[in-house]
Amino acid sequence: MTTKNLLVELFVEELPPKALKKLGDAFAHVLADQLKAQGLATDESVVTAYASPRRLAAHISHVWLKAADKAVQQKLMPASVGLDASGHATPALIKKLQALGADVSDPLAAVAALKRAIDGKAEALFYDSLVTGATLDMGLQKALEEAIAKLPIPKVMSYQLETDCALPGWTSVNFVRPAHGLVALHGSTVVPVKALGLSAGNSTRGHRFEAAVDPVRIRDADSYASVLAKDGAVIASFAERKAEIARQLAAAAVRIGGGVKAIEDDALLDEVTALVERPNVLVCAFEQEFLEVPQECLILTMKANQKYFPLLDAEGKLTHQFLVVSNITPSDASAVIGGNERVIRPRLADAKFFFDQDRKKTLASRVAGLDKVVYHNKLGTQGERVVRVCHIATVIGKSLVPSGDSGLAIQAQHAAQLAKADLLTEMVGEFPELQGIMGRYYALNDGLSADVADAIEDHYKPRFAGDALPRNMTGVVVALAVKLETLVGMFGIGNLPTGDKDPFALRRHALGVIRMLVEKDLPLDLGALVAGAAPVFGDKITDASVALIDFIYDRLAGSLREQGYSAQEVEAVLALRPQRLGDVAKRLAAVRAFAALPEAPALAAANKRIGNILKKAQEVDPHVSEVLLQEPAEIALYAAMKAVLPQVNAQFDAGDYTASLQILAALRVPVDAFFDSVMVNAEALDLRLNRQGLLKSLHDAMNRVADLSRLAA
Repeated sequence: MTTKNLLVELFVEELPPKALKKLGDAFAHVLADQLKAQGLATDESVVTAYASPRRLAAHISHVWLKAADKAVQQKLMPASVGLDASGHATPALIKKLQALGADVSDPLAAVAALKRAIDGKAEALFYDSLVTGATLDMGLQKALEEAIAKLPIPKVMSYQLETDCALPGWTSVNFVRPAHGLVALHGSTVVPVKALGLSAGNSTRGHRFEAAVDPVRIRDADSYASVLAKDGAVIASFAERKAEIARQLAAAAVRIGGGVKAIEDDALLDEVTALVERPNVLVCAFEQEFLEVPQECLILTMKANQKYFPLLDAEGKLTHQFLVVSNITPSDASAVIGGNERVIRPRLADAKFFFDQDRKKTLASRVAGLDKVVYHNKLGTQGERVVRVCHIATVIGKSLVPSGDSGLAIQAQHAAQLAKADLLTEMVGEFPELQGIMGRYYALNDGLSADVADAIEDHYKPRFAGDALPRNMTGVVVALAVKLETLVGMFGIGNLPTGDKDPFALRRHALGVIRMLVEKDLPLDLGALVAGAAPVFGDKITDASVALIDFIYDRLAGSLREQGYSAQEVEAVLALRPQRLGDVAKRLAAVRAFAALPEAPALAAANKRIGNILKKAQEVDPHVSEVLLQEPAEIALYAAMKAVLPQVNAQFDAGDYTASLQILAALRVPVDAFFDSVMVNAEALDLRLNRQGLLKSLHDAMNRVADLSRLAA
């Protein structure tokens, strides 16, 4: 028996565009996995997913008409339960064999056919049988039902099917959209499966307006995509359709000339791919007077509301032309172009109106209105929040300029006071995504400095992984203040992230704080930052600084592991809770270099041993009396420490952590000799305390850069 390729298609009403790609991939791969689980598909089977606005389909190669029979061995029961003293079958065994469909007309023969083997400590009875392989009809039915059940449907619809029975009535069906057709072809043969009230056939529907024939008849599984493209005017593959749109967008930009190019937005490209079956890119334009409006507003309304692709010139500035991906290809596209231009005009006019109206009031005049905007029922209004952020920003600004120059603190306080004012503007009310961006434009319109204006926009940064940091130090200070206010406040009222739920984006805020402290190498201590932010809340919160700092270090650990550092390296450095996060990268580099030394394993193991000894001792004074050093090995270790540790500490104080750790390699021999021949916990109290002090001095010096014991195997 040879395999053939399988094609399954569900033809439905227009699917939700933002979910289409996921739906298509899930449908195809669950279907294939189910067939493989039943032995109907092989490891060589290749799965190709298809997804268009009105169909989900899968092409699976190397599918059997019937799965191979499979030998199965089942454990029945312990032999002592299944057989009596004479070795005959007990009623329990007979009942079990009957349930399995075995022939028990001759009990002796039935028992003789069983296998006996040791299972654990006792002998057990095993039954061998041959399970008939699934047929494609039954197996595909099961796989199809499973694929439909496991679709990641964003919202289920309920609709009715007319029943086939003599009495009038309706059958209710739940699915992402009403389904109208089902195709199932094994080679060229229809597989008689059913789903969603539909019976499988070999016909589907093409493009609503441009299909050459209706219905479109699919000859066999392998001709699906080509027949649908030729007769149905549909590019069934999501990936091919996306590539075709990208090609047409680039070609249209080249035809326009002048170095223009369509804005790059993969999410928009995916969404548009999910809206059309046969794309046709057209060039449209709007009046140049609208370019007086900030381009972010125009770009957002074109992308979000109309799914258009704005065109940028060679300098990245918006032009008055844009690209539309149409789902039809008329001989004369002027009507389509004109229609899209008419649709976008009132939206751009609204944006211009909002911009003009907003500029009639200064940002400063809007600040008082924030007292009427609730931030959180336990933390007060946005106005109260602004007061807290201003205070935190002032403290940070002064910390960064210890010389007494208050310029940064004053600028940061000014920017912090105005940072949330644009929330009350018409433009941000219509397009919340523009918060901060519009604040910058309105600040410049009010005559404020570029530093303050940039900080108003940048205080939201970084907004996501890989986002840029604030472009100036004023922005960094305000962004830190805002994120710290959010973190301290939310932790202080117990509003913490749980599982995958993080409604206040506290993980993102923590990573933002980390990135600014690290990438800007700010001379700020994490503990001091958190402690400095807490008092501004008064009695609104309880102290949760320990939990918050742990949370930030957890986020830092995860980020470092994603950057390629090993768990051991990260644990060694973060175990010391370094307060200057800008030092972490240097510490990690030093630990990695140290771990590569041949002396590292022995020193790490010794460090761990010393730590365990000191944990069991009472508080240990690192003072060492030379008079009490008796054993040659402890005298040699003390001498080596006197020679080496000043160099270690000097390099550490100079910030050369790599050199500081590498110098420790010279202590390996005397440390090993010490543990080989010296009893630390001597009976004489003065000797014991002196040796513990010696180890305490060594332990402190060895663990200034990182906890080296974390490197021990």
